[in-house]
This record gives sequence, structure tokens and C-alpha cells, in this order.
Amino acid sequence: MTHIAVLFTNYGPYHLARLEGLYHYCRQIGWQVSAIELARSDADYAWKANVENLPYPLATICHQSLQTVKLPELIVQVYRELNRLQPDVLAIAGYANPGMLAALSWIVSHRKAAILISATKEDDAARQTWQEWIKRGLLTQYRAALVGGQPQKRYLLRLGMPAERIFTGYNVVGNATFHPDRIRSLPNPVGKPFFLSVNRFVPKKNLLRLLTAYADYCKQAGDEAWHLVLCGDGAQRSEIEQKIKALNLTTQVHLPGFLQLEALLPYYAHAGCLIHASLQEQWGLVVNEAMAAGLPVLLSRTCGCYEDLLIEGINGWGFDPNQADELTQSMLKLTQSDARSMGQASLTHIQKFSPDYFAQGLVGAAQTALCQSPKGAFQAVGGRK
Repeated sequence: MTHIAVLFTNYGPYHLARLEGLYHYCRQIGWQVSAIELARSDADYAWKANVENLPYPLATICHQSLQTVKLPELIVQVYRELNRLQPDVLAIAGYANPGMLAALSWIVSHRKAAILISATKEDDAARQTWQEWIKRGLLTQYRAALVGGQPQKRYLLRLGMPAERIFTGYNVVGNATFHPDRIRSLPNPVGKPFFLSVNRFVPKKNLLRLLTAYADYCKQAGDEAWHLVLCGDGAQRSEIEQKIKALNLTTQVHLPGFLQLEALLPYYAHAGCLIHASLQEQWGLVVNEAMAAGLPVLLSRTCGCYEDLLIEGINGWGFDPNQADELTQSMLKLTQSDARSMGQASLTHIQKFSPDYFAQGLVGAAQTALCQSPKGAFQAVGGRK
């Protein structure tokens, strides 16, 4: 029986939905599935996930915040867990974290199959030639890859991975959780039509420019203007609050804070549209969630999901995140359009991007990886071939 394991930094609701899809798919083909996380908590993401009574085993390598674990201890724990599990194939989320590199080292030195899971696209950051050279070398140790969509695939192609070894389907959520039939009976938390934005409050999310664009929208829309809900929290909260006051938007803009999934669902149930204005985003899973809830989307063209999830003029519009006036016009256009039919188009389109799509892509990558010849022994941390 083929044993496939999937290593993430830590498992949140997204990851559990994907693994559930993988588990059911693998049962049909007689494969064993294991889930592995580097730590149960991560300072960057405060989500909570119920990991009790899962149909597959979930192994936690470090039972503390990942940021508090010393590197030598992390490497030892990764090796110990993989020695115990002995997977035939390991899907590894990313290649920058030392824990992921330690896992790659174990897999290659034991002549097993490594799959890269990647959401990275070329324009995420300024690229340095020497860094890209290192990535090219690392990629030779992975026999296949699972990526989010077309921009992510193009980046791995540029780094030298053959097209036939790259599969799509990584960036999905549990669509059923957000389906309008499931959530429409939840109470309306605002009581008025509203735009919704769900983000960490950090500069790359572009929330200050969103507020500027929204203020201009309110001036042009007058009494017909929708409200704006900014769900989330973070280092920019005080600056955002000051901006709201300076723009005289305290009545129209709502800040409910960081919300766990169940508390967020009423906002998805009653929003008129999602706005995702990030200056840079590898993918943007909140867009998946909103579309699964039947919402149209206004989406920054720099978001990694833009090419795969947005159909211009059908389920929303894209905009340049550096141009506030373009976002303002998109808001006006949306509120003057048939938002309901656009939301239905979102709901229809997002059905492809499901946990089953993740499972098919990952199993396809695993089958391809198992057919490849193993590479030579590789020590990712202070070692050599």
C-alpha cells in the first residue's frame, strides 16, 4: 500500500478540508494518508482548528509555537517523526522553512519521493539571481509539484521543473462550509448592504488605500452607498482606525476584529461583494471562501488567484491596487450591476476548486513522482552529496 504524507507548517481549517478530500480519494485507490505539521500553533496565523476525531492520523512534530523551537531540536524532531511514519511520498509545503528542508533531506537520503507544494509566483518579491540559482538546485530534489494555478506553474517552469511534473489544485477551501444554503439563515451582523474585506491588518493588504477608495465611492454613491466591513486585526489597526476617523467614515466602516471561521460566516452570508485589495498576494484564499458563499469579487490583479478565479465582468472585476480611483469605479460599477447573478457565477466557477481537486492534483503528482528515478543522497542542513 502506498503511503502518502502531507507536511504543512500547521493545520488550520483550509488544510483539514484538503486532507479530508485527499483521504476519501485515497481510500478509493487503496492508499494510506498521514498528515504532519511542524507545530500546533504559529504566530503568523491565529486560526483554531478542531483536530479531534480525524479519519487519518495527524502528527505534530513540536507541541509549542514554531517560533520558539530551536533549529537543532526541530531537525531532530522532523527526522524522528519521519523515521516513525516511513512515508513512500511526502508532499512538503514550501522550501524556505528549515523544518521543510530537514524533511526534504530525510526523504531524499532515504530515496523516497518528494513533492513540492507551492503557492509562489514570480512577482511575489524582487528576485535575486543567486537565490534563484539555489531554488533551481533545490527543485532538482523534488520529483513533482502541486501549485495553486497558472502563475505559480509558470514560476516553477522558469525555475526548470518540467511541465509534466507540475499539477494544479493546491489552493482550495472546503466549499461546502460556505455554501449559501448552509449560511443564509445566519443573522445579519450589519443590517445594511456592505462590502466585505477579510485580511490581516498589515501594509501589503493595502487597506489604507482601500479606505481612500471607499471614501470617494461614498461621495459619488451618496445615500445609496454600501457600508464596508474590515474583518481582521494586526499591526496597522491603530493607523486604520485613525484613517477611518480622518475620512469621516466611522458610521459606514465596521471593524469586528479577527474572527474564527464560525464567527466569520454571517459576514459571508450577508455581504454584497468581497474586496481583496492586496498589493501582493501569493493566492488569496478568502476569495475562494467568498465565491463559495456566492459573492461577486473585486480583486487586485496582483493577487495570485486573479488569473484562475476571476472572470472579468462575469463574477466581478479586477483593478490595479495602486490606483484608488480604479477601485472606486469598480465599487460603483458593482453596486449598479446585478450582483446576485454575478455571485451565482462565482458559486458555479468555484466548484472546480474543491478539496477533490486538491486530491486529484496531489495524487497525480505522487503517481508521477513514484515513476521518477530517485536522486542521490542530499543533506539540506550542513551536508553534501
